[in-house]
Amino acid sequence: MSALSDQLVTFAILAYLVAMISHAVEYALGNARAVPARAAAPARELVGAGVGGAGGTVEAPAAPAENRPGRSAQRALVAGRIAGWVTALAAALHLGALVTRGLAAERMPWGNMYEFVLTVTFIGTAAWLAVLWRRPSLRQLGLFLTLVMVLLLAFAELKLYVQVTPLMPALQSYWFVIHVSTIVFASGIFLLGVVPAAAYLMRAGWEQGRRSFPYTLARRLPAAAGLERMTFALHAFAFPIFTFAVIAGAIWAEAAWGRAWGWDPKETWAFISWVVYAGYLHARATPSIKRNVATWIAILGFLTMLMNLFGVNFFFTGLHSYAGVS
Repeated sequence: MSALSDQLVTFAILAYLVAMISHAVEYALGNARAVPARAAAPARELVGAGVGGAGGTVEAPAAPAENRPGRSAQRALVAGRIAGWVTALAAALHLGALVTRGLAAERMPWGNMYEFVLTVTFIGTAAWLAVLWRRPSLRQLGLFLTLVMVLLLAFAELKLYVQVTPLMPALQSYWFVIHVSTIVFASGIFLLGVVPAAAYLMRAGWEQGRRSFPYTLARRLPAAAGLERMTFALHAFAFPIFTFAVIAGAIWAEAAWGRAWGWDPKETWAFISWVVYAGYLHARATPSIKRNVATWIAILGFLTMLMNLFGVNFFFTGLHSYAGVS
């Protein structure tokens, strides 16, 4: 089962890469919108001509030209559909890797950094597919999402991979499932939420007339207002779950270590992330604060999450050190 899980992760990365390339092709060719053909000049026809050519003429207009997408637009449409289906295939392979690793370890598959990254990225992809199913017009964001998935999974494979091991005694508690599952779920939604956040900042700049890099990347993205609303909806959904996860972690710490909060590095950075995300939601609800300022706070929140996941594990030592790469 462990070997099968490793193979499925490799196939999932390759599938995400194919999806990313397909999205890039669609992005380069442009949106598949119908382009009306140029109408032909109206034809004239003699109708009911009498003896000696007497009679009237009735103008019979040419049949209306069909709206047909151009060749490049058709190719973009095909590439976009391929990207969507391949992303779904990658998610299925991703899920299979998690299930088989859990079966091999005889526990939930999030006992170390490698497994945590695998699970968070899967949640992000699954949430993206749910969004795409309801809002197909947002498909262009798939290019950026699949890029993030390829980078994170490749990093996990190259730097974080560990063999399947039993769960450490400190983690053998029902709170392991409650606390870590909610942290994983919220982190996956935050991961997805940072994609439209960054896209909004680029698209807003493009709509304001900026034509330098990186704003040129946003010329085929959906309207900035829609991206901003999506950013807010995802963060508003994930924040209460993240709040519960932090509270559950404090309860677990009380049961395991005899104190609910000890300013352990991971606890500290979790609190920092919570404050930043709360600040984003407050800024988003304050009319006097510009939307791009609030969105930058959301991106800062995700950077604190990355610091908590990678920086704390690599550069600090604390009671959560057992959740590192080894």
